[in-house]
Amino acid sequence: MNLINGVLNLLFLVLAAVIFGMSVYSLVHALRVPTGAFVSAGKLQKNIWLLILALATLFSAAGAWSYLSAFLFIGGIEFIGLSAVGFFSILAVIAATIYIVDVKPAVKGMGRGNNGPYGPW
Repeated sequence: MNLINGVLNLLFLVLAAVIFGMSVYSLVHALRVPTGAFVSAGKLQKNIWLLILALATLFSAAGAWSYLSAFLFIGGIEFIGLSAVGFFSILAVIAATIYIVDVKPAVKGMGRGNNGPYGPW
């Protein structure tokens, strides 16, 4: 049973790390997009998305840290479960997914200046 618990704990640790990576990627992309691109695409303002994604990154980092520390101390003795991820990490993955799937394609290529179909001109 310890082997199964260890594998499940490792799986949840990897999942928490992926959620954290998605949140960081979304936040960095939102920082790089011009402010007007969000309004032009008909999405929420940039400041609101930055706040949502910063909170998502914070909560997913806390979830990943709690899984890492629990995995290092508990290991495969018992199954950690969803208590370390919690409600806020689930909200973090939802926010990052919405940004990546909906907002990022809408603001892609906006506000980059005079670009033609083959590059700048």
